[in-house]
Amino acid sequence: MKLLLDTHILLWAISAQPALTPKMVYYLEQEENILYYSLASVWEVSIKHNLHPDRLPVSAQDLVRVLDHYDYYPLRIETEHIFALDGLRQGDIVPMHKDPFDRMLIAQAKAGDMRLLTHDKKLAVYNEPCVLLV
Repeated sequence: MKLLLDTHILLWAISAQPALTPKMVYYLEQEENILYYSLASVWEVSIKHNLHPDRLPVSAQDLVRVLDHYDYYPLRIETEHIFALDGLRQGDIVPMHKDPFDRMLIAQAKAGDMRLLTHDKKLAVYNEPCVLLV
C-alpha cells in the first residue's frame, strides 16, 4: 500500500517518539508499504521551524535529509493535487476544516491512490476513504 505520512507522523518517525502508537509502527514497518512524504509537509516544517525553532528544532533540510536516508519517497505538489482540493468532502454538521497543509495532504492522497496516515482526529470530518486515522 502507498502511504502518505502526515507531517506529525513524519516528525515522530524520524525521532522515534513515544507518541508513535503500535498501530502506527505496524504501518511504518510493513515491507509492502511504500512510504511517501509531501513537499507540503516540508514547507510546513520550514515555516514552523523558522517561527518557533524552540518548539520545532528540526529544519526542513534536516527532515528531508533523514527521510531520504531512510528511503521515504518525496511527493511533489502537482496540478492534479490542486484540482483535487475542489472535490474534498466534509460532513454537513461540522465546521469547515481550513488547514491548507492538511487539505493538500488529503488531496494528494486522494489523487494518488494513496492512504494518508494521520493521528489528527480533526481529519475524520472528511468523508474520504484515503484518510487512515491511527
